[in-house]
Amino acid sequence: MSMTAAHTMSATALQGVRVIEMGQLIAGPFAGKTLGEFGADVIKIEAPGAGDPLRNWRMMKDGTSVWWQVQSRNKRSLALDLRSEEGQDIARKLIAEADVLVENFRPGTLESWGMGWDVLSELNPGLVMLRISGYGQTGPYRDLPGFGAIGEAMGGLRHLTGEPGRVPVRCGISIGDTLAALHGTIGVLTALYHRKVNGGRGQVIDVALHEAVFNVMESLIPEYSAFGAVREAAGSALPGIAPSNAYRCVDGYVLVAGNGDSIFKRLMQAIGRPDLGDATDLANNAGRVARVDEIDAAIGAWTAERTVADVLTILGEARVPAGKVYTAKDIAEDPHYRARDMILTQQTREGYEVEVPGIVPKLMGTPGSVRSAAPRLGEDTDAVLREIGLTEDQIAALRARKVVA
Repeated sequence: MSMTAAHTMSATALQGVRVIEMGQLIAGPFAGKTLGEFGADVIKIEAPGAGDPLRNWRMMKDGTSVWWQVQSRNKRSLALDLRSEEGQDIARKLIAEADVLVENFRPGTLESWGMGWDVLSELNPGLVMLRISGYGQTGPYRDLPGFGAIGEAMGGLRHLTGEPGRVPVRCGISIGDTLAALHGTIGVLTALYHRKVNGGRGQVIDVALHEAVFNVMESLIPEYSAFGAVREAAGSALPGIAPSNAYRCVDGYVLVAGNGDSIFKRLMQAIGRPDLGDATDLANNAGRVARVDEIDAAIGAWTAERTVADVLTILGEARVPAGKVYTAKDIAEDPHYRARDMILTQQTREGYEVEVPGIVPKLMGTPGSVRSAAPRLGEDTDAVLREIGLTEDQIAALRARKVVA
C-alpha cells in the first residue's frame, strides 16, 4: 500500500484534535506520531538550526535519518526558540488553542520557561498535557536525568534479558521509550474521552519511563511478594512455562511454543516422541516444567537434523505455534506483512521513496494513514504562525531576531 493510497482515506478518528509536540528523540515524539497517524494535527516545535537530534540518528540518506521519516510523518515543523521570551509567548499562544501538549523534557524545564501546568491550564482549561520523563514529575528521583535504557533497568526488564550468569543485554531497541509513549498515548485518549463525554477538564498525564516498563513485567512482583522468588534471566526460554524456547536447526533457529496441553501432545507426536506426549506427568504445565530440560533436549535433537523451513512446515501441519527469527530482510520479503499493509512505501520530502512500517492498531472504520511525509526543519513555521494571527511583517521580524526559522 502506498502513501498515496492511504491518503485517499477520508475518515480519521482524531480529526480536529490539535497536538503541540515538544521534546525530542523518541518517547514524546513517538506519542505524537501515533496520534498523528489517526488524524490529529501535530505541530512539532523544534530548535532553530539543529532541530530534533533524531534527524541525524543512525543511518542517513540525503542528509536526513531514515528513522526520522517514520517518527515524524503526519507532523508539521515549527522552528521556534523556546529559550527566548518571545518564543515562549508564541508557544503559549499555540497551546492556548490546542487540545494536547506532549513534552518529554526533564521535570521543571517547562516551569522555568513559564509553561508549567498552573499557567497552561489557566490559559486552556481543557488542555491535556502528556509529560514523559525518566522518573515522573514527583518523587525523590524526579530531577535525575533519565533515558530509556535506565528505565528498562529500573523497571526490571534488563535483569531478565540475556543468558543466565552473563551480562544483562538490551533488547536491541529503545523499548523503554516506546512503552512510555504508548502508555502516554493511552492516557491522552482517555483524558480526551473524559473531557468530551463526561464534561471533565483537561489534566496532566504523568508517565515515567521505568513505570511504563514495570507495567508490562507480568508476575515479577507478585511472585516476589508471595514466595520471595526473584526471577532471573533465562535466555530464550520462558521460565515456568514449558515447552517454550528457541531451538537450533541446520540453518538457524526456530521458536516453538508447545506449552498448551493439547498442543504439547501434537508437538511430541510430530517430533516422533509420543512417549513424552502420552506421559501422565507431562499432561499439565507443572509436570512439564519439572522435566523441561528433558523436553527441550528432545525437541532440540529433532530440530538439529532439519532446516528451519522443514521444521515450520511440519509443525504448521501439526498446528503447533512456531516461527523463525526474522531479520529486517525477512520482514521486508514476507507476504503476510505485505498483505496486511505493514510495509508502506513513503515518498519523502527529499524526493526518494522508502519503505516504512505500517500503522498499528488497525481500525475498521477510521483507519490510521500517512497523510504527509516527515517535514524539513521549519517547513511549516510561517503557516503555523499565520494560524495564530501573526502578519507577514511580524513573522519576518521574528525570523530576523532568530526567534523562529
